[in-house]
Amino acid sequence: MKDSCNILVSGGGIAGLTAAAAFGAAGFDVVCVDPAPPVTERDAEGSDLRTTAFLQPARGLLEQCGLWARLAEHAAPLQIMRIVDAGGEVPEPRVVRDFNAADISEQPFGWNLPNWLLRREMVARLAELPNVDFRPGTATTGLFTRTAEARVGLSDGSRIRCKLVIAADGRNSPMREAAGIGVHTTRYGQKALAFAVTHPIAHDNVSTEIHRSGGPCTLVPLPDWQGSPSSAVVWMERGPRAVELLNMDAGAFEAAMTERSCGLFGPLKLASRRTIWPIISQSAERLSGERIALMAEAAHVVPPIGAQGLNMSLGDLRTLLELAQARPDGLGDAAMLDAYHKARHTEIELRVRGIDLLNRASMVEARPLRDARAMGLSALYSLAPVRKTLMQMGLGVR
Repeated sequence: MKDSCNILVSGGGIAGLTAAAAFGAAGFDVVCVDPAPPVTERDAEGSDLRTTAFLQPARGLLEQCGLWARLAEHAAPLQIMRIVDAGGEVPEPRVVRDFNAADISEQPFGWNLPNWLLRREMVARLAELPNVDFRPGTATTGLFTRTAEARVGLSDGSRIRCKLVIAADGRNSPMREAAGIGVHTTRYGQKALAFAVTHPIAHDNVSTEIHRSGGPCTLVPLPDWQGSPSSAVVWMERGPRAVELLNMDAGAFEAAMTERSCGLFGPLKLASRRTIWPIISQSAERLSGERIALMAEAAHVVPPIGAQGLNMSLGDLRTLLELAQARPDGLGDAAMLDAYHKARHTEIELRVRGIDLLNRASMVEARPLRDARAMGLSALYSLAPVRKTLMQMGLGVR
């Protein structure tokens, strides 16, 4: 087992595995650890049934690190983002607006993939890279830094010396805590149900976000499942209602989710088990410390609106990779990490605040506020330059 490397990645989720692949493909010597072995089968206990939409700018990074070739055949393209306001007296669409990628690009907005499948393909890619050592079932337990290097204690009793620690270890990041970096957290009293469905009406590569109250209900295209059109659903509700939905029998739940989807796809049928996730916003006070960079949910957490979460994470990774490649001799030094914080912090704060506002607008119960939301959607959409700017901002295109 190695006791030194260029970069130690703490965290083997989607962001951490992508970071390990990206730095490994760029020629850096990488160790990636995670306390839990990745669950890489759809119906296995503990599998992550959420999906990730990789927006356009992410594809270049995935190609660069040898991941896109593995993922392309499993990806469902997202050509249209459809926003539906169903905040009237009855749960039916009253404002429907389509944001079409063709207005700004020859490519789709992005491509949707199940998280369990991403883990499977990413772990397989790491196995192809001789300079990447992936250690599932191993946690980070301690951090000691000095100006020249970091030393990270692991749960197997070993210690790794490295030039840079990348904390991609989630919203409760042990490495962020060890570095003494604080966070600001907003709790909404919301939870999200994540599951897959089949439906008789094809999705036609349209991602549909339906607003009523409690939070958006989003249906994102998946490849067909057992011969039927299929979508991944993220249904956000206030906590008690979400728990009630989680515990319903399948028949009652299918009726409830068909109603919440306004019947746009016909009767929905469950095609997986249901999972439940807490919804928060969170941002770290700093993105770096001595010999450590925070990325992904260790740095920022947002509600699942507009496919922003992981795409912000890949923005972090792209910036770190560019800085590391521009000056490999300075990997992990104060100049590199200060430049990383400066490059990412303002944009992250703006996006976290923007998504917070969108989420609060989607949660409103009072009818006058729901009416104002519908009017605002129509007003934004009706101005073509504003519509295009919003789409470019959503993609992270400057």
